[in-house]
Amino acid sequence: MTFPSAPSVFRSIGLLTVLFATAVHSSTEFGDDPLQPVTSDETVSAGGTVTLTCRVAENDNSSLQWSNTAQQTLYFGEKRALRDNRIQLHRSTPTELSITISEVQLSDEGEYTCSLFTMPVRTARATVTVLGVPSKPHLSGFENPVMEGGSVTLFCSSTGSKPPAQLRWYREDQELPGGQEKVESDPDNPTYKVSSELTLEVSRSDNKAFITCAVDHATLTSGNKKSVQALRVEYSPNVQILPSSDLPREGERFNLQCLGNSNPEPNSYIWQKKDGALPPLAKSDGAFLHFEMLNKSDNGVYLCLADNGIGRSQGAYILLVQDAADYIADPTAMSSPSGVDHAVIGGVVAVIVFILLCLLIIFGRYLIRHKGTYLTHEAKGSDDAPDADTAIINAEGGTSGGEDKKEYFI
Repeated sequence: MTFPSAPSVFRSIGLLTVLFATAVHSSTEFGDDPLQPVTSDETVSAGGTVTLTCRVAENDNSSLQWSNTAQQTLYFGEKRALRDNRIQLHRSTPTELSITISEVQLSDEGEYTCSLFTMPVRTARATVTVLGVPSKPHLSGFENPVMEGGSVTLFCSSTGSKPPAQLRWYREDQELPGGQEKVESDPDNPTYKVSSELTLEVSRSDNKAFITCAVDHATLTSGNKKSVQALRVEYSPNVQILPSSDLPREGERFNLQCLGNSNPEPNSYIWQKKDGALPPLAKSDGAFLHFEMLNKSDNGVYLCLADNGIGRSQGAYILLVQDAADYIADPTAMSSPSGVDHAVIGGVVAVIVFILLCLLIIFGRYLIRHKGTYLTHEAKGSDDAPDADTAIINAEGGTSGGEDKKEYFI
């Protein structure tokens, strides 16, 4: 059976498809009827491309046709029937008709029909499921700072997902449980809006901590969409006083710095000396206390009171001024570069003295040993003598009655 290619004929074909459809449904394998078309269901993300394939085991020279959800003919064989440039022919053979739909929209979801125009007409259906891609999540609740020890409620929402997406909360890289999720359908589209509410109790360690809301959905194959914001936590000062030198010496300049360690930074610093007034040469300048010239009378406990409007805190520092003699005697003074040089020189001298002593000991032992050898040989002359007179002569180096004694000195 052959058909002309006029547009009116295509409309007639679409009508015939409806009239002669025999409710022969799709299957994944060829059955007993080799002319029965076979299709498969497809799932695609909105904006993507889907391929619809229809096959038969044999063909009696009948034509294959694809129709959309409204039973409009898309392709009849190699002939395009619907003016939609998103729909293109992928492959056309006597036993296969494949088409592609690009830039898929949510409205493209539904049941598509492949027909083989035999008598009766054989059909197979393929369901196209279009997934809605969720939007990047929107975060709120970070507008105002939070007081230390208080709580903050954060909100996250995402639209356009189908099926509904899931929202996950993270603090830095650690997932936070307890988010209360809500799903709402979009009245204008077959998609969903998902939202989540999270309540956190905060401490000063949460200041500048990054909170992340991530969307988890099947369409996000390359990773989750997420939004990140930092918490702002306000807390009272925790004062620490830092000296400009660990070894304050008499007659030198010296500074103390008051660190508030607070958020916001302290707006007021008050310097005091415990049990007395500040020395005349000590000048306070905000977070700093300057000593133009240290004196023994400056010794004492110095206090810094810091206030940032949220709270106040006090820190203390004990100042002990050393004079020149104390500095020389103090072992920490050897940590200076000149002290290091003196230590190295002293060590070298000690090594040299030790080597000389070792050489003297070795040389002394050598002399003692050879002197003993000499006395032993001298005594041997008296042992060989037959009488006392001969022994005396031999001991004095005589040669009477025997061979000459030879002595070797090295």
